[in-house]
Amino acid sequence: MAFGTPDEYAGLAEPDGVAQIPQKFWDDELAGYATADKISLTKELEKLTLGMDSRVRVEESNYDDGWGEVAVATTTGIRESGRGNSCYVSVSTLADDGDETQTGFSFSVGDSPKEFNLPKAAREAADRATRLLGAVKPPSKRTTVVLDPYVTSQFLGVLSSTLNGENVSKGRSFFADKIGETVADPRITLVDDPTNPLAYTATDIDGEGLAARRNVLIENGVLKMFVQSSYSARRTGTKSTGNATRGGFGGTPGVGCLAMQLQPGTQSQEELIKGVDDGVWIQMVQGLHSGVNPISGDFSTGASGMMIRNGAVAEPVREFTIASTLQRMLLDIVAIGGDIDWLPSRAVGLTLVIRDVTMSGQ
Repeated sequence: MAFGTPDEYAGLAEPDGVAQIPQKFWDDELAGYATADKISLTKELEKLTLGMDSRVRVEESNYDDGWGEVAVATTTGIRESGRGNSCYVSVSTLADDGDETQTGFSFSVGDSPKEFNLPKAAREAADRATRLLGAVKPPSKRTTVVLDPYVTSQFLGVLSSTLNGENVSKGRSFFADKIGETVADPRITLVDDPTNPLAYTATDIDGEGLAARRNVLIENGVLKMFVQSSYSARRTGTKSTGNATRGGFGGTPGVGCLAMQLQPGTQSQEELIKGVDDGVWIQMVQGLHSGVNPISGDFSTGASGMMIRNGAVAEPVREFTIASTLQRMLLDIVAIGGDIDWLPSRAVGLTLVIRDVTMSGQ
C-alpha cells in the first residue's frame, strides 16, 4: 500500500568540501548571565526611556537571549557541529498628547549584554513615538521614500522569499529565469552571510550540516544566484549554497536566507534626508508580508512617518499606503545608507532611499 508519492529529489545532503569558517558564536559570559542582572537591565532601559521625554510611557521593556547547539551526522559522511548564543533588549513606548497616543519601539543587539547601547535604544523608542504626535493623512502622490533601517530589514525579509531556490523552481518568484540579468540599481550588492559574527542569526552550519558561507545574491545590480538546500539544488540542477533551514530535528529541512545584508553606503540617515527635495521618511509599516505578491512583485503596505521638504523633516503623517512593485523598487533605489543597524532578525537594517513610489492618502 502506498502512503505517499515518491520524490526523486528527496535525500540526505552529501559533503561538499566547503570547510567551516572558524568563528566564535558562543559567549561564556552570556551563558552565565544571572536572571537578576537581566531584570536590572530592563529596569535601566525603562528608566532611560522615561527620562527622554515627559510625554513618553513605557509599555514593555524586555530582555531576550537564546542559545543552541547542533550536531548533524548522516550516513553520507557529514559529521559537523556548532553552537552559539545571542541576546537583545527591546522597549515599546507610548507617547501621549491630550487624547492622542502614538507608539514607538527600539532594540539593541549583542553577543553579550556588555555590547548593548541602552541610551541609543531609549532615545530611538522615545523619538519614534513622539515624532508621530499630531500626524495627519497626507495627500496622494508619487514621491521618494526613505526607509528607516527597521523597515529596510522588513523589506529585505519579504524579498528573501523571491531569492529562495525552491520557490523559484516552483514558479513562485518573479526572479525565475533572470540569472545574469540586471534586476536592481548598480549600487545594489546583496549578500547572505551567516558567517558574519555581528549578524543576530550567525551560524557555523546550515540545517543539513553543510558549512555556512557567504553567498552573493545580487552584485552591482546583477542577479547572481539563489539560495539552495540540497533538495532545492537537486530540483534545479545546481548545488547547495549552505542555506538549509529547519525548526528542529523532527522536521525535514527547508531553504531560506540566513543573514541578509545590503552592501552599505557611506552617508548617514541625516545626510540622505538632506538630499531629498520632496519625499516621506517611512518609520513604520503595517501588513507588509500580506501586501507583497512574490510572483507578480506587487507591493503595497500601510505606513506612517514624516514628510520631507527641501531636505528637512516636516510634519508627521499616518494612515497612508506606499505601493510599487519589488522589481521597480530595486531599480529605483537611489541611495544606500552607511548606518548599519544589527537587529534581531535575518536581515540587517540600514537607510534606503527609493524614488517614484506611489503614496496613497487623502
